[in-house]
Amino acid sequence: MDEAALQQALKDTQNLGEMPDADAVGTVGSPDCGDMVRMWIKYKEKDGQKVIDKASFQSFGCQTAIAVASIATQLIRGKTKEEALSLSAEELSKPLGPLPPMKIHCGQMVEGALRAALEAEQKAAAVPAAAPVVADQSGTLADALSAAGKTQGKIKIVLTSERKD
Repeated sequence: MDEAALQQALKDTQNLGEMPDADAVGTVGSPDCGDMVRMWIKYKEKDGQKVIDKASFQSFGCQTAIAVASIATQLIRGKTKEEALSLSAEELSKPLGPLPPMKIHCGQMVEGALRAALEAEQKAAAVPAAAPVVADQSGTLADALSAAGKTQGKIKIVLTSERKD
């Protein structure tokens, strides 16, 4: 990963924050570990096609997730839904250089949030398994994170010794 590109993306973060008039919203991540990305999409008509006018995001996660989300919101501007859906996590994070193995999930979360938002109208989000969709899209990302922690069930695992009869 290009550390200078990462620092520049963080220093000049683009399109951070909610978009109240968005046409679509997608959220991915895990409230259990705290990594979550929410993306808002606004469309416009251009030359008879529906294209992405603007996008914004919120992220709970590491610096890499924030940088990839910021870059992605710029990369998708002016693209059709189909063009944006064709972008992979690797393509969305390419301006940062190859992500190290421990940071690949950051690109996947951003790709997942983008896909969830783009497919929200069809109610058929096809998100990679590494980035589960969070069902509730209302409120802020902080609200979703907080609510998920309150509603998640707990599992108690009890280890017992094996019987030898």
